[in-house]
Parts: sequence; structure tokens; C-alpha cells
Amino acid sequence: MRNQPRGQLLVHALSRRSVRGMLFVGGRAYPSALGRSGRRALKREGDGATPSGVFRLESVYYRPDRCPRPQTGLPLKIIRSSSGWCDAPADRNYNRPVCHPYPASAEEMWRPDGLYDVVVVLDCNRRPRVRGRGSAIFMHVARPGFAPTEGCIALRRPDLMRLLTRLKPGARILIP
Repeated sequence: MRNQPRGQLLVHALSRRSVRGMLFVGGRAYPSALGRSGRRALKREGDGATPSGVFRLESVYYRPDRCPRPQTGLPLKIIRSSSGWCDAPADRNYNRPVCHPYPASAEEMWRPDGLYDVVVVLDCNRRPRVRGRGSAIFMHVARPGFAPTEGCIALRRPDLMRLLTRLKPGARILIP
């Protein structure tokens, strides 16, 4: 794990069905939560699985009312009370950020539980988009006890903030 290029991440799970893992970057290891259905190579909308593959880390969204501006080389975007992410496969904005109120199903980015105080967008099913192949695959803040996610990768907030300082444009995450 020590020979990884700076900004390249590896997620290792105990098994394909494991909901816990370790994220390795630059010789450091961070405990993480994975999707409630483990990992899958063929991701489907709503299956609860973390997708397997290599994904570029696109950008970081954050809530300025809850955390300081993250230090990172990735593009930063602010989460607002109207921020959402479309998860309706038939919608033209599927797997894209949207503003609420939105006429189709869209995840709320402005959450009361703090899980999306800091969010890293993975380029999973982003270009090209395939309807029904999964949306809103993020790296975000973990629930207490690392409860499983709906398909994302979740880290303790201090670990996520520390990790962001290591990321620059072109950073990728490998989920075998």
C-alpha cells in the first residue's frame, strides 16, 4: 500500500459482501463503511451495493454552515438548502445535481444528520450515464459505528477531512 501514487486510493473489504472496509492512501489506512449489499461489479439503482471499479474523484461538496472550507486540490462546491441529486432513472438529469423543489425523485444534499456535510463525488455512471446503473455514489461522513451505506463509501469526518488534503485533480479510487 505504501507504493501508491499520491492521491490514488484503494478500498479493501474483507469479502465481496462485507459492509466494512479499509481505505488506503499514501501509507495510511482509514476504516470505512460500504454499501449494505457489499460490492458489485454491475451496479443497479437502489441495490444498496458499492460499485466495483476505478473511479475518478470529481469534486467536493460541503456545507459552510457546518464545516470550514475543505483544504483539497479538487474543485469545491457549496451545498445549499436547495441542493439535491437526481436518482430517477427516467429523468433527463439522472445522476446529476439538481435544485429542490425538483419534479422527479432527488436525494436531499442538505441533510440534518451531517452525513453530507462533506461529500466527494465519484465519477461512477457519470459519463456516459446509463439509466438505472446507479446514482449519487459518493464518499461522505460515516454514521456512528460505521453503519452500512446505500452504496457510498463513508469515513469518519476527521479522516475524510485529512484525506481531502491529499487529493488533487486526476485522483482515482480503486474498489476491487
